[in-house]
Amino acid sequence: MVWEHSIYLYTLVIIPLLVLAVWFKVRSMRQRAAHHFEADQKERLQLGYAPTRATFKDAVFLLGMTFLIIALAGPKIGTEVREVKQRGVDMLIALDVSASMNAEDVRPSRLEKAKFEINRLIERLGGDRVGLIVFTGEAFLQSPMTLDYSALRLFLDIVSTDQMPSSATDFASALEVAEQAFNALDSEEQEIPTASTAARVLLIISDGEDHEQEYEDALKTLTDAQVSIYTLGIGTTAGTTIPLYEAGTGELVGYKRDRQGKVVTTALQREALQQMAAQGGGSYYQIDRGNSGIDAFLARVDELEQGEFSSQEYADFKDQYQWLAALGLLLLLLAWLIPTYSAKKHLLESLEVSG
Repeated sequence: MVWEHSIYLYTLVIIPLLVLAVWFKVRSMRQRAAHHFEADQKERLQLGYAPTRATFKDAVFLLGMTFLIIALAGPKIGTEVREVKQRGVDMLIALDVSASMNAEDVRPSRLEKAKFEINRLIERLGGDRVGLIVFTGEAFLQSPMTLDYSALRLFLDIVSTDQMPSSATDFASALEVAEQAFNALDSEEQEIPTASTAARVLLIISDGEDHEQEYEDALKTLTDAQVSIYTLGIGTTAGTTIPLYEAGTGELVGYKRDRQGKVVTTALQREALQQMAAQGGGSYYQIDRGNSGIDAFLARVDELEQGEFSSQEYADFKDQYQWLAALGLLLLLLAWLIPTYSAKKHLLESLEVSG
């Protein structure tokens, strides 16, 4: 059992406090009555009074209040299980985290702008499975394919250029990790006969600077596996320097330099990304000042074949407050209807006193 508003349970301490308050009040009234009235006067004043009924009335009232407070806390019991099926495409996002992604020709920086656009993409997805790869000179599967977009955002938030040891860029490593991730999906789907084949998409977000080995073989392996490769360029072709900031204070301390001590400049390599997309059977899009290619990319994704993924079971907790609330209200009504004076008893006691 879980509680939707467990804080209301703390108000149950009111019940014993009410009991004590009533007890002290009755005791005080009895002491004052004994002091101000004679025994026969007290007897006349209490004609027809039924103390047992009064006690029972108070107990029913307090019990009704207890049930109402518990109902307010929103008790839930996990007895309802529903099956949810998702339809969409399988998408991997490969995000460049090399040092050049710290360039600020796109504000606030290439990397932060890319993360912002990925978040926009996630917000507009429906039933698509999405995973995240980060890469520099090597690649790492930051988040496996998932329908849990909240978890994906958490993995995206912690991405930084300090995450990977190499500052170079190697597209081949990203393509190889993407192949492994898609192969892992193949293994899972073999165990689920009802799963249908969805379009598979790899979106590479980078400034296009590749300082490492050739990637053609890795790219061909993916295209042979029916994976469409799209590229999203970020930055400007004019280029800019790469700022360096103090880790603790965030203060600008200089600009990245090469081994000869010259300030490094970086620019968007549009042609390289266009060529990769063409070879991968996809399209090239671009993010720069005042322009986002995410919208055009999503429009293309909507045209791709959607598949039905393995169904997921969600244990939903059924609300139980209505039964407790109804019982509590019934007890309060009963308490209100219970008389504390008995007409018959009043008549008999009146006859005895007059006699």
